[in-house]
Order: sequence, then structure tokens, then C-alpha cells
Amino acid sequence: MQAVGSQEPGRRRAEQVGGRALGQRAAEPGRMAENGLAQRGKVLTLESMNPFVKKVEYAVRGPIVTRAVQLEKELQQGAKKPFSEVIRANIGDAQAMGQKPITFFRQVSALCMYPELLKDPSFPKDAKEKAQRLLAACGGQSIGAYSASPGIEIIRQDVAHFIERRDGGIPSNPENIFLSTGASDAIVTILKLLVSGEGRSRTGVLIPIPQYPLYSAALAELNAVQINYYLDEEKCWALDIGELRRALHQAREHCHPRALCIINPGNPTGQVQSRQCIEDVIHFAWEEQLFLLADEVYQDNVYAEGSHFHSFKKVLFEMGPKYSESVELASFHSISKGFMGECGFRGGYMEVINMDPHVLQQLTKLVSVRLCPPVTGQVLLGVVVNQPQPNEPSYPQFSREKEAVLSALAKKARMTEKVLNQAPGIRCNPVQGAMYAFPQIQLPPLAVQEAKAQGQAPDMFFCLKLLEETGICIVPGSGFGQKDGTFHFRMTILPPPEKLELMLQKLTHFYAKFAQQYSQAPLTGSNNVEMMEPTGC
Repeated sequence: MQAVGSQEPGRRRAEQVGGRALGQRAAEPGRMAENGLAQRGKVLTLESMNPFVKKVEYAVRGPIVTRAVQLEKELQQGAKKPFSEVIRANIGDAQAMGQKPITFFRQVSALCMYPELLKDPSFPKDAKEKAQRLLAACGGQSIGAYSASPGIEIIRQDVAHFIERRDGGIPSNPENIFLSTGASDAIVTILKLLVSGEGRSRTGVLIPIPQYPLYSAALAELNAVQINYYLDEEKCWALDIGELRRALHQAREHCHPRALCIINPGNPTGQVQSRQCIEDVIHFAWEEQLFLLADEVYQDNVYAEGSHFHSFKKVLFEMGPKYSESVELASFHSISKGFMGECGFRGGYMEVINMDPHVLQQLTKLVSVRLCPPVTGQVLLGVVVNQPQPNEPSYPQFSREKEAVLSALAKKARMTEKVLNQAPGIRCNPVQGAMYAFPQIQLPPLAVQEAKAQGQAPDMFFCLKLLEETGICIVPGSGFGQKDGTFHFRMTILPPPEKLELMLQKLTHFYAKFAQQYSQAPLTGSNNVEMMEPTGC
């Protein structure tokens, strides 16, 4: 007779075999379980998931970036490539491209993060005073505590004072200011309030083309209607009211346009709107009863001679009560851009003007669902809007660092425009502001055919070839929107000057080689391939 213990290995093997068999049966679709019910499959599949999420695309971190990451890993593993590094010129991440943080901002952040440093004599007095003031406004005097959902009250007050200084004394109410997880979160929140309806009553939102893909992605996720209005490349990406009117009237045939989005300075196009243009847009919004969304995150980034940033709020109020008391406006700013470049802290704010008080209550409710924005980001925002003043000890170093960043960006903007325009087949409008160039490239018909044969947009085909041969990662214009028959790419101007110059030289050299290769390749019935005629301002 076999001992009980000696039966265990055999029993375990039988259970394992039985378990595998059960698992195999469960995996077979349609097989019935012992209780008579169908075996459980995946609850969440591509077929059962939210269909609107599948429509979301975000070119700035799309397939080309995925391939760039793979190439970086291959280089680290010793793979031989025609380049030694991948240059990420796809996204406006200043510090990832080597920009140094502003010392004062980091000092105050460090003091708030670890208050023991307040005893350290190496930190300047004004940094300590700002940190102590901010900590006193936090629950338990710690940035590890939740804040109020709209943000820490004294920081909202500081934002209001910042806006008043920027706009020449026009009042700003802290109750109309909501701190956010970068500007993106605030933009999506406002879109949530705006979107409603079905069929022809479905909300439509006018967005510029080219646009920042946050807008197309958010509208797709919310099942709103994206209404494209095209910026005029021939006039340095100017906004044309006639084009706005065309887009609006066509859209009214199939949806209910309720909002108009403006990006100023422009992303990806880098234009800075004139005051007259802003007045025209405000009048248009008033006339057509549209809610205005003013994306102003690049307001510190203005480089071109004669260009100036004018906030939509300032112009709105200077146009008089007819407009300032009726046009609904939400404007957005962030610490991720400008001279700060503090993308990872995820700090930003929005100010709402003329919002219905009942809707304002709903907005407050909506932001409370997420408890609060990151307090680290709020604190850094609090320092950005309350910078060192000339009579304070940190001012000399702060002003030097700020000016160094902005002057370097201005020089790189000019360099980018100059080098790209020297390349036959590339046309780049002046980079008046922001952090990007959006040049048009001529692609030979054979390259267009080859791209379509591979199921790719022609400019994606070009950008992928560029990445594989040079390690330069840029984003095709098709990810931002462009007029049919034109091709573009977006690149940042953020790399250090010497690396940017080298990158531009490699890019233009590759483009010349690419254009020649696809122009000389034989075509059925003809050996001649003509380039598209250049356009631009």
C-alpha cells in the first residue's frame, strides 16, 4: 500500500495537467463552462473599448518617436548606425535638450521640498522668504498635502497680480483663476464643459491648421466636431477672418460651432499675432457668439523685430464694455515653455472671463474630481509669477539667466530660418515666436508614390528615412494638419547652438540627397520627375 506522502507528486502533476487543459478549454471561444455559461474572455478588447479613444492621435509622441526610442536602445547595445546619437527635435522639452534650469526657481522648489534647507546659509534670503510664504499656505506647511482643488489660494492671488502687471493694470479676480496640471489639463477641462449634443447639435470647435495635436486628440476623445480653419502660409501663417467665416458657415451645416481656439504665439507655426488681428478675432467671436480659447503658453517667446505679445484679455478689455462684458474667454499659460522650460513639474493656470456663474460652479466641481494639481507644480508656478525684483539679492543672477535663455532662443530662431531657406526645395517662414519651425518641403512625385505604396503619409515617409539615416527625430506636418498637396515637418529650435547647426546641416544635406534620389529614379513611361513649385511668404 502506497504511503499518503508518496501520492502527492502524482496528484500535483495531475492537477497541473488538468489546470492546463482547463486553461486551454477556457481559451476556446464559445466553449461552455460547467455551470452552463460561456467561458470568460477579455472584458476589454479593441472591439469593446471606447471607440472615441481609438480615434485619438498625438503626432508629437507618435510612431516616429517610438522608432527613435528603439534606435536609442540599439545604439546603447552597440549596434552600428550612420549616426552616434538620436537628436530628439520632436517635442518642446527644453531641459531634455540641455537648457539649464533657472537657479532661483529651483532654489525655492528645493526649500519647499526639504524645509531643513532653510537653515542652509548658502540659499539667498529672498528664496527662503518665498519658500516660507508658500509653505505657510500649504496644509501642515508641507507640499505633500493636498491643496484646494482650484489651487493654493495665495498662488492664485499671485497669478492674478502677474496678469494685472502683464496687462497694464486691468483687474484680475483670483476666483476666476484655476491652477492646472500644465496648460493641457485646463484646456481639456474647458472642452469638457463645452461639448454636448448629437447630430447637427453636436458641439464644433474651430481650431487652426496647422494645430497642436492636443486639440484634435481631445476633440476626438470627447466626440466633438473638429472645425479646421487654415492659417495663411503665404502671409507667414497669418490668421484670416475670411477663412474663419468660411469654416464656420460650412460647419453650421452639420454641427453647432460653439468655440474658437487661437494659439498665440503659434505652435507649430511660430507666428505672433498682431494686435489688429486679435481685435478682429474678438469681434468675430462676439458677432458669431463663440467661446474663445486663447492658448498663450509661449507668451515669453517672441523674437522677431516688430513682433509683440498681446494677451487676448488685455485687447478684449481695451475694446470696451461691448466686448469686455460679453465675450466669454478662457486663456491658458504654463511653466513648461517660455524661458522656464520646467515641463516635468506640470504647472499651469487658466483664467476665465465672463463665464456664467452657474457654469463656474460646475467648473469648480469638475476640477475637484481630480482633487488638486500637483503641488510641486503649483509652487514653481508661484515663483514664476512672482519673480525676483531689482531690489532683491537674487535679481542679478535671475535676470542674467533669463536673458541668456531668451537671447539664445532668438539667435537659434534666426539660424533655423536662415539655414533651412538656403536649401533648395525647403521654404521656412520666419520663426517669430514659440520654439518651433514648420518648413514646407517639396517632395518628388516618386517619393509620394513610394510612401503611398507603403501606406504612409509622404512627409512621414520622409521623416522616417531621415531618422534612420541621420538619427534626427522630427514630426511630419501631417500630424499637425496642412493643406492638401503640401508637405511640412515640425522641429524644435531647442538644441544647443552648435548641435542645432550640425542638425540643420545634416537635415538639409539629407533632404538634397533624398530629393535627388527620388527625382532620378525611373518612372513608367518617363524618366523626368518635376518637383512641386515652392510656396511661402
